[in-house]
Amino acid sequence: MRLRRRDFLSAAITCFMALVPLSSALASGDNTLVFAAASLTDALSTIAKNYEAETGHKVTLSFAGSSVLARQIEAGSPADIFISADEAWMDELAKRDLIEAGSRSDLLRNRLVLIAPKSSTAAITIGPDFPLLKALNGGRLAVADPQGVPAGRYARAALTSLHVWDSVKDHLAQAQNVRVALAYVARGEAPFGIVYETDAMAEPNVRVVDAFPASSHPPIVYPVALTKGAGEGAKDFLTYLKSEKAGAVFAKLGFSGSGQ
Repeated sequence: MRLRRRDFLSAAITCFMALVPLSSALASGDNTLVFAAASLTDALSTIAKNYEAETGHKVTLSFAGSSVLARQIEAGSPADIFISADEAWMDELAKRDLIEAGSRSDLLRNRLVLIAPKSSTAAITIGPDFPLLKALNGGRLAVADPQGVPAGRYARAALTSLHVWDSVKDHLAQAQNVRVALAYVARGEAPFGIVYETDAMAEPNVRVVDAFPASSHPPIVYPVALTKGAGEGAKDFLTYLKSEKAGAVFAKLGFSGSGQ
């Protein structure tokens, strides 16, 4: 029940955090509102702070699962920039003519890893038919929602390709986004979790057990685009996201460029 209660609280917090910036963004014309995948929290927070210091222009960041953010844009939320953790949710907005034609590009890439609490001594090597269910030992595998959240989709794809999904699919601790899944493991509530490598690097209370082969899941690509009606400030910040200064921050926190 503890995980379920935390799921409910996390959902409420996610919705609150995603919606609170909207009023401040609407109140000022000199404010770029960015909807971004939760895994970008640390990197974008630093980049936005640097950008504001250099330009004096305000950037408001709203982080959640890509699926949650895309649906809010579909519902009319006034985001200026959307950064998804997969191509599917950006494709969905493009089909609905909700992103600016010609503004879309692939910004970053990431890796998928299996993590355990820092204090855990568990060792497991990822490969076909690897004994993940046995390693769970009655516990649950922390993952983002495999139905809609990119990190969960990548996890399901990887486990399916390695012939492990069917054995663990009924032993999941599903989370609203990858950062919540990370927190389950960091707090010791789940013995293992599947997150992005950058998330594991950002959390001192977890360790990487092993990395999933890149061939086991679709490439983890972060597309970025302006939404329809985005202002000039948004275009400036989008350009900054692709600059060497921003790239250095992304690289320091474990992201690779789109071409790598």
